[in-house]
Amino acid sequence: MGKLRITLKRSLIGHPPKVRRTAEALGLRRIGQQVLQPDNPAVRGQIRKLAHMLQVEEVE
Repeated sequence: MGKLRITLKRSLIGHPPKVRRTAEALGLRRIGQQVLQPDNPAVRGQIRKLAHMLQVEEVE
């Protein structure tokens, strides 16, 4: 499987603790921060929960 470049586009302020913990589990803490994560079902599920806050790109 490939990798995903995930960028946090919106603030975590005002979101419930569960959303904040999911973002932190992905390694995202600040707006504009990017992380590389493996493309697997667990990460895809986390992305789905935060879809309105993230930009996701596939990387080779």
